[in-house]
Amino acid sequence: MKKIYIDIIVIVVAAVGLILLDSFDLLEKSAKFMLIPILAFYYFGKYVGNRYG
Repeated sequence: MKKIYIDIIVIVVAAVGLILLDSFDLLEKSAKFMLIPILAFYYFGKYVGNRYG
């Protein structure tokens, strides 16, 4: 896969996840823990980029 497709997939998954969290009003409650999924996406992206890129 090309890196651009991987980037687009990750952006779409993150957007859908944030929309779901917002629809259940979980963004205000879990704002202090937002760094954890951001770091998870960062390291997952590094892994996929090194493995398939």
